[in-house]
Amino acid sequence: MELVLYTSLLNDIKNRIRNAQVKATLAANAEMIEMYADIGMMIQQRQQEKGWSAGVIPKLANDLRNDLPEIKGFSERNLGYMLRFVKEYSNLQQPVANLDAESKFSVLPQAVAKLDFKQILLSIPWGHTIILIERVKNLEARFWYMQQSLQNGWSREVLAAMIKSQTFERQGKAVTNFETYLPNPQSELAKQVLKDPYIFDFMTIAEPFAERELETELVKHIEKFLLELGAGFAFVGRQYHIEVGEKDFYIDLLFYHLKMRCFVVIDLKKGDFKPEYAGKMAFYCSAIDDLLKHATDQATIGLILCESRNKIIAEYALRDTHKPIGVSEYELTRALPENLKPSLPSIEDIENELSKNL
Repeated sequence: MELVLYTSLLNDIKNRIRNAQVKATLAANAEMIEMYADIGMMIQQRQQEKGWSAGVIPKLANDLRNDLPEIKGFSERNLGYMLRFVKEYSNLQQPVANLDAESKFSVLPQAVAKLDFKQILLSIPWGHTIILIERVKNLEARFWYMQQSLQNGWSREVLAAMIKSQTFERQGKAVTNFETYLPNPQSELAKQVLKDPYIFDFMTIAEPFAERELETELVKHIEKFLLELGAGFAFVGRQYHIEVGEKDFYIDLLFYHLKMRCFVVIDLKKGDFKPEYAGKMAFYCSAIDDLLKHATDQATIGLILCESRNKIIAEYALRDTHKPIGVSEYELTRALPENLKPSLPSIEDIENELSKNL
């Protein structure tokens, strides 16, 4: 490694860091990401031009720590992330019209350029960016998680939990009749709000359990339940009382969705979905529309949550219901992938192993 070239690289990086400090108070996160991207590209360029190995990174980290001891964030590990950040997007590099002519950071995927990908990428915290690079390979999913993190103020811990539970893959997967009974764009918004399945692994409930027990546990963990439902849901009540025809009825769970501007009725069911559940839900939606819905509210939406459902049966049941209803499954724990199951010890294996030590 030529000493003069290396010294030049080290000085370039130090100058870039110092310049960034001046702008930090105006746009701290955006400038930091721009700086990290620039540093990553500096390292990548020198490696490609001079054939330097990965050994340059620990040397840079050590010298930066000695020369700029007051500045944090340039450890060997983080410099590695900066290089990886650039490599992640280098295959998608396309110049687009909305970039500054002076900006050095131009690694934007053309397919999402119209969705302000750069602005979002520069807005999310670096810790979020690292999590997304490490755990989300699909670019569309990555962009969706970025948007949701900004819109909902997700912490790193929440983002990691959302990725682990495959929220993107579950979004908009419920069986619904929204296209028939809701106008656009409300129908598409409502469809994207619902998931399938819903994961309730934050509860300690065990089989056998009654529907009322499930309801009680969900309300007990209302904060986590709301997080799983998604942004916009406001809890109205449990066993919400309505009176129709001088008779009393009780809705399992009633919510109001702030973005859709409508009530959402949730009915919890044990076992398989049954067609008659749709008729009961349509009744509840009609009652809420008459009794609670304000003139400026949209039509009430129903969500039937079952342990399992046959998609075709659910579609037939909802076809002529005339009320916007969705059907989703719920899981108390996520099933292990099949390829992992053989590697886990059975109860008998554990008992046999313990007995050896007695």
